[in-house]
Parts: sequence; C-alpha cells; structure tokens
Amino acid sequence: MAVILPMFIFALIGAISPGPVNIIATGSGASFGFKRTLPHIFGATIAYTLIVLLVGLGFNHWLEVYPQITQSLQYIGSAFLLFMSYKIATALPLTSSKADNFIPPSSNIDPAAKSPPSLIQGALAQGLNPKAWMVSMSGVSLFVSSQVQAPLYLAIFCVISFSVCFIGIATWAALGHNISRLLSTQKRQVTFNLIMALLLSATVMSILFGS
Repeated sequence: MAVILPMFIFALIGAISPGPVNIIATGSGASFGFKRTLPHIFGATIAYTLIVLLVGLGFNHWLEVYPQITQSLQYIGSAFLLFMSYKIATALPLTSSKADNFIPPSSNIDPAAKSPPSLIQGALAQGLNPKAWMVSMSGVSLFVSSQVQAPLYLAIFCVISFSVCFIGIATWAALGHNISRLLSTQKRQVTFNLIMALLLSATVMSILFGS
C-alpha cells in the first residue's frame, strides 16, 4: 500500500493543474457562482473516474491498436471545447443592486449565455479532453498495471481520482467565485469572461497543433 501516497500526489497534480475543464470551472464560478457550477464539477469528476476505470480495464489497448480513435477524440473534443469557450465569452454578467450593473431580462438573449455548464456538458468536456486520457493512462501504467493485485489498486485509484478530481475542479470554481467579488462592474465581468474564453481557446489550439 506504499504506492497510495504517490498515487494521490500524482492524481492531485493532474487535477489541480490548468486545463480546459478547470478553465471552464473558473469562468462559470465567476459568472454564475460556485453552487451553480457544481453540476459541471460533478459531471467532469464522474467522467474522469470512468476514464480511469476504462483505461484500467484495458481500453487504452484499443486506443493503441486504433489510433484513429484518439485522433477523432481530439477533433471532436476541440470542437466541443470551442463551443464551451463561446459560452464563457457570452455569459451574462452577474446582476447587482447597482443600476449600472443591472441587465434586464430579454427573450432575445442566447439561452446559452444565461445558464452555467450542465452536468452533461461537464462530463463531455472531461470525456472529450485528451489531457484526461493521457493523465489516466500514465497513472494506470504507473500505479495499477505493475501491481499483483491490479483490480484492487484500480479500485483504489478510481476512488482517489474521484475525490481529488472533485477537489481540484472545485478549487478552480471557488477561485472564480471569489474573483467575481472584484468584478464589480459589467465591463470588468465581460473582460474577465473574454480572457477565460481566450485561455480556453488557446488550450484547444495547443491540443490541435501541439507536439
């Protein structure tokens, strides 16, 4: 069981480091608050845990045999993350009691701009995220495949991955929620959303054209 601490540290580093899912959580936390971002957090966490389980059960073998699956995942995931980038960029600023910050409701506003990412969208953002697959494959090869009791260690790794992934994404969402207190005007909120959207788009470009 001496491998559990390194397993935890590895999972924590992967979960807390900047990435598409965490950028979305930050933008959502700032625009909609921490509580309304929880569905995204849960969806992404469940999806990552399932990825770890699938890789541990041998799905990574199929990715090696059929590399076109990985390529398709890359393009589909990038398209979806660009859509999420659009959602962040067009998210409505938080309303406040100040008249200059108040945005009246309008039926002409894009519905995507009025709602935080859902549980399904969080799951898709994670499931279509190549980084999640690469990290899980590395973790399984390091801490599961080499163990005599591989099924037991896979179960432990799944539990750790779920817990740490939730903590990691929630931390970014909480950061966004706290930052929202500094965004006291509509202009600042819109600027912050655009910055988050550009960061997410840049991440997508690095996925598509990175080495």
